[in-house]
Amino acid sequence: MLKWQNSLRGGALLAATGLAAALLVMSAEPSSAGLFSWLKGNPNQGGYQGGYQDDNSGGSGGGFFGGRNGGFFGGGPRAPQQPGSQAFHGDELPPEEGDEATRAWITNPALGQPTLAAHNIEATKAAIARYQAIVTQGGWPMVPATVMKPGQRGPEIVTLHRRLEISGDLVGSSIPDEYDATLVAAVKKFQARHGLPPTGTVDTRVTIEALNVPATTRLAQLQGSLKRLQTLAPTTGSRYVVVNIPAAQAEAVENGQVVQRHATVVGKPERPTPELSSKIQEVNFNPYWYVPKSIIYKDLVPKAQEFARRNQDMLAAYHMEAFDAAGNPVDSHQINWFGPEVYNYQYRQLPWDQNSLGFVKINFPNKDSVYMHDTPLKSLFGRSVRFESSGCVRVDNIEPLVEWILRDTGGWDLGHIQAVKQSGEQIDVKLVKPIPVFFAYISAWATPDSVVQFRPDIYQQDGGGPETASAY
Repeated sequence: MLKWQNSLRGGALLAATGLAAALLVMSAEPSSAGLFSWLKGNPNQGGYQGGYQDDNSGGSGGGFFGGRNGGFFGGGPRAPQQPGSQAFHGDELPPEEGDEATRAWITNPALGQPTLAAHNIEATKAAIARYQAIVTQGGWPMVPATVMKPGQRGPEIVTLHRRLEISGDLVGSSIPDEYDATLVAAVKKFQARHGLPPTGTVDTRVTIEALNVPATTRLAQLQGSLKRLQTLAPTTGSRYVVVNIPAAQAEAVENGQVVQRHATVVGKPERPTPELSSKIQEVNFNPYWYVPKSIIYKDLVPKAQEFARRNQDMLAAYHMEAFDAAGNPVDSHQINWFGPEVYNYQYRQLPWDQNSLGFVKINFPNKDSVYMHDTPLKSLFGRSVRFESSGCVRVDNIEPLVEWILRDTGGWDLGHIQAVKQSGEQIDVKLVKPIPVFFAYISAWATPDSVVQFRPDIYQQDGGGPETASAY
């Protein structure tokens, strides 16, 4: 790797200039500021992150090269779901998420209480006792898979009424066979604590799936998550960032309070986001994206072959470069995408407004080479289903989080961050005070106000079976 890096600084400059010119002429989309900036400085700005789990191979709607079902480079369709599971994995938006109000609720989550708060441990133990009692008494009834709306009457409403009474969502007086205002409030409460848009209407997919997860499964989620809470909560400190993977959310926590909460996109089941504890040490503005081997094999080469069959240059279209094992630039016109040597090349994407990492990357050491970053794919944040990456974590509205992270480093207010974003200038900023960061897997937890939160056991870590992997 060092030889490759050094060669970029030296004799390869002329060839690289020719390649950059070819990219500019042949690009399918206009370039933005920063396209040639790597010629002026350190070619390694942004850091090499070539681990097996890189982001931007996202599924539904994912990525420059991706279609509806493809990866970031337009790979094949999503892997088959678990046998017998009707899990909703976000390949289409349920109707109730289609309006601006629900999208706004998803992308602007309430601050709430920290997931890793120490006082959640006792609250979760109390929730386990409650759910153990529910299980002992036979659980709750299965709700018919039919749309239920305010004003509706019928036996299915009676079943819904009973289901929400048992879980503690329905309180107060309500007519058992009528979808009245009390039942609307109960449905909204249930939806909110399961991370769903609180529409107050029972749809036939996501809300029904959440209602019909058995009580035994919910109990198993609480028990599994309690162990992780007990391990992580005492280690957080007074100022930290946590990504709760099942919730697909990030929290910035300070002095026991959530000061920012962001929707995120995390790893799909076949390319999961790892659990980790580390410290944020660096922020990279306008970084290169170095394509890891896994994505070269699964996504990049197959997409380049599609382009080649049409006599088109995929590298030029997506502002990318190739280098041989010695670090020498490879002319994209000379690449035989159907030969074995293409798997030995290094590939990187230049900084531009559609760079796979967006305009900023948040770095911290970890064995899986994952990180947090911006993304040009803003539409994914409008979904309650956000398990679409290849392991890294995309963060919605990332600028305020970066400002908070760099607060003690000095000089990095929102104005400065926005200016660097617009300029395309590559800058690496090392934190004066590294900040702890946790990627946690907490699929169920309770808070001292007795609210019990559940999220899909998307990686089936809590022994619940395929039904909890449903990305409702």
